[in-house]
Amino acid sequence: MKRNLDKNIENELVKSDLWNNQIKQDCINQEIFCAIRNNQVDFYHKGGRLFKYDSKGFKTHLKYASVIESNGKDYLTQDELKQFKLATDFESNYKRIKENCSNYTGVEALGVSEIYHRNSYLSNNNVVVLDIEVSFESLIEGNKQDRIDILFYNTETATLQFVEAKHFSNSEIWSTKTPKVISQIERYEGQIKSRKNEILSEFSSYVQSLNSVFKTNLPEPKEIDPKVTLLIFGFDNDQKQGRLKKLIVENPIYKGIKSYQIGNIKQVVTQNLWNAKEL
Repeated sequence: MKRNLDKNIENELVKSDLWNNQIKQDCINQEIFCAIRNNQVDFYHKGGRLFKYDSKGFKTHLKYASVIESNGKDYLTQDELKQFKLATDFESNYKRIKENCSNYTGVEALGVSEIYHRNSYLSNNNVVVLDIEVSFESLIEGNKQDRIDILFYNTETATLQFVEAKHFSNSEIWSTKTPKVISQIERYEGQIKSRKNEILSEFSSYVQSLNSVFKTNLPEPKEIDPKVTLLIFGFDNDQKQGRLKKLIVENPIYKGIKSYQIGNIKQVVTQNLWNAKEL
């Protein structure tokens, strides 16, 4: 888990045309979420990684970039299609690439995007999304990585908090015995306990890079919530009063798990999610 950004890469990024003419303002408007990796910057949109930027410049996935240059028409005949060519640059086809990115997103990643597109570190909220898809080398032999969905940041207390998001339909939260998500949360909390100093150090570097790129004044993190919050979303009121209540909220297997449930993910208030209680 590295969160450092070489100064040369940062300098080249902020000088680039795609950054200055498209991506920067979309980040400020929270259309794009910018995340620092190990000498790489990832740009997320609607749950997908729209672009990544490293020492070799911008890259995007083939499935996002596979668009034809438009002449203003929405519909083409077969003969007209023969005259068209694939897009040859990111900037002039930026809007179409964004559209493609949003079409390949799973339900949980799209749900997470509803949170970071309204509550990024560039918002005016006290509790913001600092990072997403935070990966750790597994502490368990045979496992490759642990990846936690969201990293919240309380800018008033300089405290980090990890959140794992599950859609109501995800089988990992349902079981007549022990749901898979229980061991998942326990592994993640083990990561926090074992790597606390490393996490704080890396995200101090992360915040320094964000402040440099966006000219912000985010404080560096000083503490981490030892508990991982389980966010469950995507259910209606009947499901809330039925299966959710019986098999999760009132299920003794979930005792001690910090959890927050909300049907409509668009209605999440980050301060409320931050204050989630143990079941």
